[in-house]
Amino acid sequence: MSTLVVRLPESLHKNLQSVAEREGISIDQFVSTSVAEKMAALMTQDYLTERAAKANREQYLAALSEVPDVEPDDFDK
Repeated sequence: MSTLVVRLPESLHKNLQSVAEREGISIDQFVSTSVAEKMAALMTQDYLTERAAKANREQYLAALSEVPDVEPDDFDK
């Protein structure tokens, strides 16, 4: 485990403390989870950008043409 010192404005620190208490977790755990969520979002964006660059429109349209043109079931509307 690593130690990281972060300087925060007092108001942000107070809000952070308040939210962590409300969630029943430590500030460290809240910050770790928040960083993990942000990294996952950015990595997902990178992954989708890479996939889009490799996309082949003709293959996509060919696969889409095989999907039947039917109304969705009531529970899917």
